[in-house]
Amino acid sequence: MENKIVCTSCKAQLTNNKGSTKFKCPKCGQHEIVRCESCRKLATRYTCPKCEFSGPN
Repeated sequence: MENKIVCTSCKAQLTNNKGSTKFKCPKCGQHEIVRCESCRKLATRYTCPKCEFSGPN
């Protein structure tokens, strides 16, 4: 079974999505946050499911 990568904010499936990014949660450093290009440009809020940190600030 293939793991699907989805945007943490909008839940859009990302496959070879130009402008997307992945990074560890700035607070807990344990969960990987995935952001699509659209949510990055619009500064759409995301929440870490591990520690409930919310960004961008």
